[in-house]
Amino acid sequence: MEFNNAERANGEETNQIEQNKVRIMRAHVEREDPSVKDVDDLMIRRFLRARELDIEKASALLLKYLSWRRSSLPNGFISPSEIPNELAQNKLFMQGVDKKNHPIVVVFGAKHKPYKGHMEEFKRFVAFTLERICERMPPGQEKFVAIADIEGWGYTNSDIRGYLAALSILQDCYPERLAKLFIVHVPYIFMTAWKVVYPFIDSKTRKKV
Repeated sequence: MEFNNAERANGEETNQIEQNKVRIMRAHVEREDPSVKDVDDLMIRRFLRARELDIEKASALLLKYLSWRRSSLPNGFISPSEIPNELAQNKLFMQGVDKKNHPIVVVFGAKHKPYKGHMEEFKRFVAFTLERICERMPPGQEKFVAIADIEGWGYTNSDIRGYLAALSILQDCYPERLAKLFIVHVPYIFMTAWKVVYPFIDSKTRKKV
């Protein structure tokens, strides 16, 4: 019982620290970008947690995100008509929720076919997907689970630039959204690409893979 009380007190103290830092960070960022007034406290908290509650680092990341969003989603969303080639590959599906109520998204790596000039559309597709996942979050939930099925993956599917772009968008623009990534049916040749990408995965994300 004493342990439970201590644990509860520690949790309450952590929540209070985060709440205080959210207020400080909001004021700090608003001096640079007034549009942060449209950002809720949960988003600010996610950026703080992604940077170990370091206000300066989290503020820089949030400002970078706000700038990215204005340029990448000028209308506030991405229309399916902007990503026809990516959608035609039929490589990603939503699959309900897990036991912890995390939305589940399944990606089939062998269906990804990089093509000439595809990078900008692919980045729009990544943002489109993450926006859709976030929109479908159950009440009280902030994170999702991803399953990457790599069965049948070959060198024609390899897209290091695309993988790094997707990783950058996930880590820098949607921090603390990923709960867990499961990579299944991994062929040996995929490890060549994985070894290139892995060093770019930050420490917090690595723990989720």
